[in-house]
Amino acid sequence: MASRPNLEFELSFFESLHKRMPKDLRVASALAHIYTKAGRIDAGLKMDRKLVRLDPGDPTAHYNLACSLSLKGRKAEAVKVLRSAISLGYKDFHWMQHDPDLNDLKNYSGFQELLIDLEIG
Repeated sequence: MASRPNLEFELSFFESLHKRMPKDLRVASALAHIYTKAGRIDAGLKMDRKLVRLDPGDPTAHYNLACSLSLKGRKAEAVKVLRSAISLGYKDFHWMQHDPDLNDLKNYSGFQELLIDLEIG
């Protein structure tokens, strides 16, 4: 198993900031990223859900939520949220096909259908 970087300082710092500024999108986004990087997928998923609630029109927030769902093995929900991200304007389809967070979706029929719908599959 790959080792996770020690992100305790960053986690502590951003968790403290998040307690003081719970609706700050930049802080929540940084915290979600650090949780995921540290292998704390459940915490990252929770923060990504919060980001979508705080800014429901942000395609990147939806994309990141889809990534967290994929990491949790929730393929159908991940594809549904990817579709939302795309409908909101997410356009980096090349990255979407190569993002390691979406590796579990590569052979999933719902993801393949999404690529066909986008005419890139």
